[in-house]
Amino acid sequence: MPNPAGAEPGSDLVAVGADLAPGTVLAAYRAGLFPMPTEAGLGWWSPDPRGILPLDGLAESRSLRRSRRRFDVRIDSDFEAVVMACATTRNEGQWITPAVQAAYVELHRLGFAHSFECWTLGPSPQLVGGLYGVAIGGLFAGESMFHRVADASKVALAALVDELRRGDGALLDVQWRTPHLASLGVVEVSRPAYLRLLAAALTLPLPAVFAGLPPTAVPST
Repeated sequence: MPNPAGAEPGSDLVAVGADLAPGTVLAAYRAGLFPMPTEAGLGWWSPDPRGILPLDGLAESRSLRRSRRRFDVRIDSDFEAVVMACATTRNEGQWITPAVQAAYVELHRLGFAHSFECWTLGPSPQLVGGLYGVAIGGLFAGESMFHRVADASKVALAALVDELRRGDGALLDVQWRTPHLASLGVVEVSRPAYLRLLAAALTLPLPAVFAGLPPTAVPST
């Protein structure tokens, strides 16, 4: 796995090649990389600057606080449906190919990938928003989010932040700071700063919310 510390500053794409086997993907996250297909093949990315959401920096508006009462938030109740929704309901989701979907479903089966989901209230609940990502130690690397009802993805993100705040500290990585994410409190840090934060996060215990599926089945390299 290439070391992003040696990559050219400001260049987000670090390498192309390798595979989506669980050990490969997890080694990438531990190194500060994540996979995303390119026209040339499977790309390994380390954005510079990197978008992160400080756990004390979530911009929770009054309307978002009201929206929390409109949904039943669940964790890992239908991970595959969340990944599929992210792949099919957003233009950005075009990179979530069937191979990528299968890779994250396998990581979920092994206890590393998790979803936060917003379901409608009532007798026939429907999945209307959510997000998924990878948890390793104190790192939660958010991969994608979707919504079919206003504020549903924001509520899922707020619920994730709530759970991460209960632990010993965590790094919430969102890859890039888009205008939408910036409105929620996402900030940018340089690649060297991100790698320092990552190294510290990987020494922390897995947040309790994810501890029901201990990540022990896949080697670290």
